[in-house]
Amino acid sequence: MGSFSTYLFQQRTAARAEAVAREELRRQEHLAAYSEFAAAVTELKRAVVTAWLRRSDPAALNQALAEADRLGAVAETARFRLRLVSGQPEPLADAAFAHMDVLRGAADHGELKTREAEFEAAVSAFITAAAERLAAPRRATP
Repeated sequence: MGSFSTYLFQQRTAARAEAVAREELRRQEHLAAYSEFAAAVTELKRAVVTAWLRRSDPAALNQALAEADRLGAVAETARFRLRLVSGQPEPLADAAFAHMDVLRGAADHGELKTREAEFEAAVSAFITAAAERLAAPRRATP
């Protein structure tokens, strides 16, 4: 009887440890996806601003647009991965990503700076929400 109860206790303990490990792995995947998206969209913003600043030089503009296009694909891939990992819509990520079109369309330097500040606020809102999700305790199931 004693060895049977020890066996059951060990089984239960092992199941709990496995559930905790699975949950931590999920949290790490979420952290990586959130971080990857924030980094990718920030790099895209840098490339879009660079292209905007080089719009008077056709050769430099073409190069900057090619880089912005490449980084746009990277950011979009990160956004898709984020959606797959989270399993739900990510409106704050979509909002940050949507700021690229607004940046491209800035009429002058002042508007560009305003649009950059709006982008930074959108990314900050995304990061704050991501941090809250990561910090929220999850219920482990055995």
